[in-house]
Amino acid sequence: MYLLLVEDDLNLGKALTKLLNTHYRVHWVRDLESARSHLKAADYDVILLDLGLPDGDGVGWLRSLRAANCNTPVLIVTARDALDDRVRGLDTGADDYLVKPFEPEELLARIRVLLRRKSGRAQPKFSVGNLSFDAESHQFYLDGQPVSLTPKEHQILAVLIQAGEKPVSRERLSQQLYGLDQGVDSNTLEVHIHGLRKLLGKERIETVRGFGYKLVAP
Repeated sequence: MYLLLVEDDLNLGKALTKLLNTHYRVHWVRDLESARSHLKAADYDVILLDLGLPDGDGVGWLRSLRAANCNTPVLIVTARDALDDRVRGLDTGADDYLVKPFEPEELLARIRVLLRRKSGRAQPKFSVGNLSFDAESHQFYLDGQPVSLTPKEHQILAVLIQAGEKPVSRERLSQQLYGLDQGVDSNTLEVHIHGLRKLLGKERIETVRGFGYKLVAP
């Protein structure tokens, strides 16, 4: 999963990036101008949005996102704890509102809720055939047994299984692995797909010609 963190505080931004990178691919920006450009360039699963930013107020940017029919889940993360601020943020289009300071476990739990809501699932579990994924523990199972994966394989497979048996574009998978890095070897994704096919079975990951890949049940 690919997250956009919009946070201008240097120390907090570093701490959140370190925390979130253990489970997700995170791109951190410190102002709204950068947020706008990165949202145009990449497909994010969740946006974590501070409100008091150097070049404007996050609520105004959120309003413009919703007016442009951007449906990406937004979690406001701010020190503004007044009732009016919380109501205004949620009414403007935020999916959730978390007041600083907070416990890391609560932030991760709220992100999981948004990801489940986005996928249309009430439970944090996904499956395609005999392959399953527990999004809360971040563990894959094959025939009920834990599967050992490299970090890159885990990132790819998490995107594929949460798409069900729908195809996922090469661009989306590359974003998950490397963000907006344009210097990545075009064969790198294929190397990781090859490793997953060796583990799961060649027929489990189907190439969608001219588009990307999808998981299929055996």
